Amino acid sequence: MVRKLPIAIKSSWKFTYFMCGIVGYIGKQKAAPLILEGLKRLEYRGYDSAGIAVFQDGSFDIAKKVGRVSALEKEVPRYRLVGTCGMGHTRWATHGSITDANAHPHLSYDGKVALTHNGVIENYASIKKFLITKGHTFRSETDTEVLCNLIAYHYAKQAGLAGENRFVTAVRKSLHHTQGTYGIVAMNVDAPGELVTARKGSPLVFGIGEGESLVASDVSAIVSRTQNVVYLKNGEIAHLTLKNFSITTLDADEVSPVIDRVCWSIVSAELGAYHHFMEKEIFEQPAALKNTMRGRFSEDGSTALFGGLNVTANEFSGIERLMFCACGTALHACLVTEHLIESFARIPVECDYASEFRYRNAPLARNTLFFVMSQSGETIDTLAAMREAKRKGYRVLAINNVVGSSIAREADGGIYQHVGPEIGVASTKAFTSQLLLGAMLALYLARMRDMSFGSGVRYVEALKGAPDLVRKVLEQAPHIKKIAQRFAHSTDMLFLGRMSLFHIALEGALKLKETSYLHAEGYPAAEMKHGPIALISETCPSVFFAPAGEIFNKIVSSMQEIKARRGPIIAILSEGGELPPGLADEVIIIPECHEAVLPIVASVPVQLLSYYIAAERGCDIDKPRNLAKSVTVE
Repeated sequence: MVRKLPIAIKSSWKFTYFMCGIVGYIGKQKAAPLILEGLKRLEYRGYDSAGIAVFQDGSFDIAKKVGRVSALEKEVPRYRLVGTCGMGHTRWATHGSITDANAHPHLSYDGKVALTHNGVIENYASIKKFLITKGHTFRSETDTEVLCNLIAYHYAKQAGLAGENRFVTAVRKSLHHTQGTYGIVAMNVDAPGELVTARKGSPLVFGIGEGESLVASDVSAIVSRTQNVVYLKNGEIAHLTLKNFSITTLDADEVSPVIDRVCWSIVSAELGAYHHFMEKEIFEQPAALKNTMRGRFSEDGSTALFGGLNVTANEFSGIERLMFCACGTALHACLVTEHLIESFARIPVECDYASEFRYRNAPLARNTLFFVMSQSGETIDTLAAMREAKRKGYRVLAINNVVGSSIAREADGGIYQHVGPEIGVASTKAFTSQLLLGAMLALYLARMRDMSFGSGVRYVEALKGAPDLVRKVLEQAPHIKKIAQRFAHSTDMLFLGRMSLFHIALEGALKLKETSYLHAEGYPAAEMKHGPIALISETCPSVFFAPAGEIFNKIVSSMQEIKARRGPIIAILSEGGELPPGLADEVIIIPECHEAVLPIVASVPVQLLSYYIAAERGCDIDKPRNLAKSVTVE
């Protein structure tokens, strides 16, 4: 079924994150400059190598280069890339070493097919062995080149056959023989001005412009050209031409597409006056928190409201245990959520690494409600954990930032974060948004149980005040920058906290490792003397969370143990708090606040500290080595 504009347009807001970036273009303009522009917007998805293929003069001209897109951009003038149909790729290596030969796009042995691919073809070795017996040769180590040649093999077999587009049929047959995940864009020399794209696990979106069509792995790469987009679902194949498109399933069933309207501009995904996206997103947190909570409190101001959970109050009352699964930063948000739910709602909560859950056969009571948390909604381990829980008959709810993501579509219900595009690999505003939603969920459950109306009102007022408290901490950025410059060349760093702030200590250590490559560990402050104290030296500073409260003196005792061994101390102290003279080398003051808001407020100083240390060390902050925004392969 071929669809042409105009058709019904549904308004929504989507932004997808994952490893590697793909951009494809068909139109009347030169493809190469537009593809390079799109690749730059996707570079934080993968930056080991990049490449571009353009159809012209009856064949493909391909330029590939190890390194950043800027290296490829310098290489492109050597080629006469004037064609109006092409595709590009920026790679985060998962299969094959980082070489020019392994960079995408790949070309089949006969030059008929060009392919870009995100994901992993798990059975590539057996396919490659078969193709070698058919005379195919290979130039790279990648599974992608194997898939490219498999498509070429099936394309040759379709010669002279009537029916569906020959190239689409070849792609369809090839994908039926593959195991693993993929998001692909393919071109064929016999079909100039056409692209075939398909997905399973790795997101793809295509846009419909004025006299042009575009495809990408992330809408940020194409939103400057069009805001009318179609998000492919798993198991779908799209055939794009200059004027129209069609979508079918892997079984060749026709699909009626829905065109979505992207409701944010490219300015949202640009740096503006900031030096890095991480810096920009740290300072966007007051607005992001307001967007997260907007419209989510009851009229009487005593509890939270969530419209998409699809669980009634009566059903919630029967829940006796909650299970949270996530990875990385999101798991730290889950751990804070566990603390708040158990403290305020008195419901037992367990958190697990999503990557471990489906393998360890965890015993779960039948009255357990399952939550997964993922900023992108595409994290493969979290998606797999969700599917395992659903397979065992559990209801699964999701907390994520991406409308239309795989997790959002497959969950039984959930909560969207609404914080806008997060570009920096090291999550900041998405993390504090997750902390806020965890605190709101704790309130929601507590008010169903035994929290009083008055306590609920005070809790809500505290949450509403969180953006202003974060803004106050951000005003200390110049002071925190000086602290970062003082300790930027330390050998190690410890982050120490208690109760919910232990989990913020874990997050602080992770942020520092991600951005600056400095070794850091997070521990409960009281556990420091049970091993980590062996690391203490004059070149190993300790960051202590020391908020006001009943355990403040216990934290001070731990600090004194560090100081006795000449360890430098950076104290994050509540406003009005006092430390013994000379105990802390540096002090960062945060506003005194409600227990539910404290993890959010305490996160900001360590985000700034990590950012400024990374800057002082000259690190590539938005594109840390070996990391990608969201991991979509195991």
